[in-house]
This record gives sequence, C-alpha cells and structure tokens, in this order.
Amino acid sequence: MNSLARTPGFGYRVLPQHVWEPRICRNAAISCCKFRRAAELGVAVSRFTDKMYRSAHTSTKGFVTGEPDAPVRQTWLEVHQRARRIAGGLARAGIGPGDAVGMLAGYPVEIAPTAQALWMRGSTLTMLHQPTPRTDLLLWAEDTMSVIAMIEARAVIVSEPFLPVVPVLEERGVRVLNVDRLLAADPIDPLDTREDDVAMMQLTSGSTGSPKAVHITHRNLYSNAEAMFVGAEYDLDNDVIISWLPCFHDMGMTGFLTVPMYFGAELVKVTPMDFLRDTLLWAKLIDKYRGTMTAAPNFAYALLAKRLRTQVQPGEFDLSSLRWALSGAETVEPADVEDLIDAGKPFGLRPEAILPAYGMAETTVAVSFSECGAGLVVDEVDADLLAALHRAVPATTGRTRRLATLGPLLNGLEARIVDTHLNELPTRAVGEIQVRGEPVTPGYCTMAGFVAAQDEHGWYSTGDLGYFTEKGHIVVCGRIKDVIIMAGRSIYPTDIERAAARVEGVRPGCAVAVRLDAGHSRETFAVAVESNSWQDAAETRRIRRQVAHEVVAEVDMRPRNVVVLGPGTIPKTPSGKLRRTHALSLLSSSA
Repeated sequence: MNSLARTPGFGYRVLPQHVWEPRICRNAAISCCKFRRAAELGVAVSRFTDKMYRSAHTSTKGFVTGEPDAPVRQTWLEVHQRARRIAGGLARAGIGPGDAVGMLAGYPVEIAPTAQALWMRGSTLTMLHQPTPRTDLLLWAEDTMSVIAMIEARAVIVSEPFLPVVPVLEERGVRVLNVDRLLAADPIDPLDTREDDVAMMQLTSGSTGSPKAVHITHRNLYSNAEAMFVGAEYDLDNDVIISWLPCFHDMGMTGFLTVPMYFGAELVKVTPMDFLRDTLLWAKLIDKYRGTMTAAPNFAYALLAKRLRTQVQPGEFDLSSLRWALSGAETVEPADVEDLIDAGKPFGLRPEAILPAYGMAETTVAVSFSECGAGLVVDEVDADLLAALHRAVPATTGRTRRLATLGPLLNGLEARIVDTHLNELPTRAVGEIQVRGEPVTPGYCTMAGFVAAQDEHGWYSTGDLGYFTEKGHIVVCGRIKDVIIMAGRSIYPTDIERAAARVEGVRPGCAVAVRLDAGHSRETFAVAVESNSWQDAAETRRIRRQVAHEVVAEVDMRPRNVVVLGPGTIPKTPSGKLRRTHALSLLSSSA
C-alpha cells in the first residue's frame, strides 16, 4: 500500500505506507471529553494541546516540506500520527512530564511531529542554536553544553543535517536521541497537560556564551495564537502560509510552525538554508502555492527586492495572491519596505500587503500587528525634538525621522510607556515600553536559576524605547542599552547604520554603530561596516570618508572612528540581529 501525499497540480511524490502510517486515534472527541471532565473538576487543562489535537482530526489542510527538490504534503492528522509514535519512543526512553529536552534538527518535517510528541509527554522543548558550515564545533559545543546544563535537559534529540555533532555531544556526556529510532515505537495517547506547564524554553538572541531561555507556557501559547488569528484576519479555508524562518527563532518556531499546526492551517515550510541558497525560492513558492501569508525580518525583504530587480524579468512570478506579509524581528526601515513595494510592482505585489509588526519571545511571539490592508504607515517626526526632548512631534520639514508604526496591540495584551521613574507617559512621549497580559512569560531560565520577568503588577519591561500615536499604534525607536547620548541628545544606532548603509561599497545589512564611553560626559560612538573591497586601501579610505559624511548628515554628530571590515566579520545573533556590544572588540582592535 502507498499513501498519496499529493494535491492536484503540485506533483508531490508518493510515500511508502510504512513511512507515513495514518493510523486513526481512538476518537477525536476523547480530548474534548477529557477537557470537559477536567473543567468540571476545576483542573486547568491545556487549551493549546486540546485544540491542536482536535485540529489534527478536523482540518483538511496540510503541511508541505521538502521544497524545492522533493516536495511532500502531509495532512495534519498524518503529522499527529507520527507524533504519537515519537511520543511512544520518548516514553520508552523515559521522557515524561516536566522533563526538558533539547532539539537540534534542521528539517520542519521532523521538527513539527517531534515538538508535538514532546507536548504529548508533558515535556518542555528547547530548540538549540544550530551550527553552520563556518561554525567552530568546539566553541559551539561549549556554548551548547552551557544551555543543556542550564535547562537541565534529560536528553537532546538530534537529526539531519546535524548528525555529525552527535559524537561531540556524547563525548561530553549528553544523552542523544534520534528521530528515526523514536519513530520505530508503537503510538501512544497524549498525557494531560496543564495551562501553566512550560511548553517551550525559547533561547534569547544573545543566549550563546551567556545563556537565557524564556519560559513559554501552554497558557501563553493559546492566548497569543488566538490573538494572532484575530489580528491577521486569518481565513482557515483559503489562506496559505509560506515560511523559511528558522525554527530556533521564536517567529519561525512559534509563529510559523507551532501556530499553523495548532490551527491546522495550510503551511509550506522550507529551511533558512534553502532561502539563503536561492532568495527567489521565496517568490517561487508564493507563486506556486498561491501563498497569501508570509513573514520575515527587514533585511530579507531588502534582499528580495534586490533580487527581483536584478535577476528576474517582470511577470516571471505572480505575487498578487499575497495579502499579509509581516515585517518583524528587527527594526522596520520604511525605505526598505518602499523599495520592495516598487520592486514587487511588476510581479503583482500589493503595497497594502506589507505589514510591520512588533513582537518578542517574552510575549510568546507577537505584541502588535499593523491593521490588515493598511500597508506601511510611516510616522514622520521632528528628529531634533525626538533626540533632545524625547517627544515624537509630527513634522514634514527640517530634519525628520521616518518611523514605521507597528499597529495596535493584539488581544490579551496591554502596554504603557514609562519614564525612568516608572511614571506613565502621555501619547507621543518616548519612554520604555512595558507590556502585560496572558501571553507574557512568567520568567527566564538562567544559569542562576529561574528569574521572574514580571513585576508585582504583571508588567514586563521590554528594554525598548517607543511611544504611542493618537490612534493607539505602537512605534519603536530603539533599544535603551544601545542609545548614544551626546550633548544631551539621544542618538539611535539604527539611524547611524541606515546612513552608513547608503554608501556605495557597504554590504547591505552590514553596518553597526557602537556606543563608546557609555555614561561618561564625553560619550561618543564608532561605526563598523563590511565591504567586499576591504583589502583595497584606496577604496577603504573612500568608504570611511563617505560613511562619516553620511552619518553627520543624518544625525549631526561625527563618529570617533569608522572601520571597514571583510564580509562576515560583524557579529550577529543566530537570528541575524546585530550584536552591537560584541562589535566593540572589532572596533578596538581595528582602531
């Protein structure tokens, strides 16, 4: 017998029955009955897992993996049946309620059922940061061992393409489990899980070296997933999600794998390496599957715009089906969004589809979405008043700063802007953003133990500076720790980096501004940029002069130093964000 994993017209391959065995669970209603009985007894059973299991039985949608070489489509019921077998393997390995398990796997086809299997066992999943071909495996192993010790992992599940690191982990005493062996077990039924059980420990962007993981409970996941459903105006019958986002990052794992699995949504999921090998694969998949929803950081949209302009002919792709393209995870640059809109016009890309958003792992994944159909909304404010008085005063003349509004708060969340004394600030006053609500994490796992994230009133301090517009839409200006104070003015590193990136020869997304002498009376900053011409002395001198000129024109302050570096030198987090603090050493050694 063979199982046809196919949708007409997409050319999926036929899968052997022994690989995707669609055994039927006893009854989809069992979990509902358990939920009702538990509610009658006053037990808070996980609404997240209850709905996910029900969606597996009721959804007619599927999960496509393996693009572009060998696309395979499974139903969510087939994913669920694989999860039940993996859960059987986990039970045989002694993994059960409350156990922390790390996972190092590259392919969504294995990550989805394994994550669900861990939740069936009442366990906690941590997606480990993945080594790349350039990674020093010894350094990676030391960082990873710190994470494994911190979360007190009972085991680490490893699968392709990371099997070569198994000996490195085992030499250090780590118990390693293999997905294929777990799948060989007989299927078992899920255990009951509770609302406040920890479902995931999401490593923060700066976790390597100084690890910290966000506790995400079943309650957090349920609340934020339901809010995103409303905020995105999701249509379960017609929407098709396309994603290449990494599963070790909260937007990729929670927002674009766990949440579609929870709802039983139509999802096409490839890996970040697939995207990096061929940026246009993203556009190809939107065209092929008539994708309606996607998401990515700002840099990826900028890269896509460049490829659309230079590598394809108008009309080669049809992007008109896309209605909701979220830009998040890093600062949204209005100029980059506008460039994508212009580059995408010959391909049918609708301007109103590009929607800036705000989120973080500490709120499960999302805080705010731009309103559907609104597209990019820019708040243009007086740059001098923003820097000197911390007020976002609308302006159209003089030195202005263009900031993307990030939409209204999602359901279940409230936010406020506070000063350094925690006094609440009015509309358009810039201060620290604080949030609270059901999606907000209770706290962090650290090397020193659990650290609470909320104050006594439930507020979480984000570390982001921002303000609210008159419509109640949130705007983020930057990170508190990165803001440079010169002559009483607040200078945001993103403004400096944007100016530096305008210089010909600077690699896109590869400029970083670093705060020097923080807190001192003569605080200043330096700039590092990457260039393919970094070994050409004359070209390097030109880039340095022009970067300094552009920065002065942008922020009216001169950098102490500008350094030109080779490609891949500027440190970034595993999710691609600039690590400004780590860049200090580069500037010191190159001064």
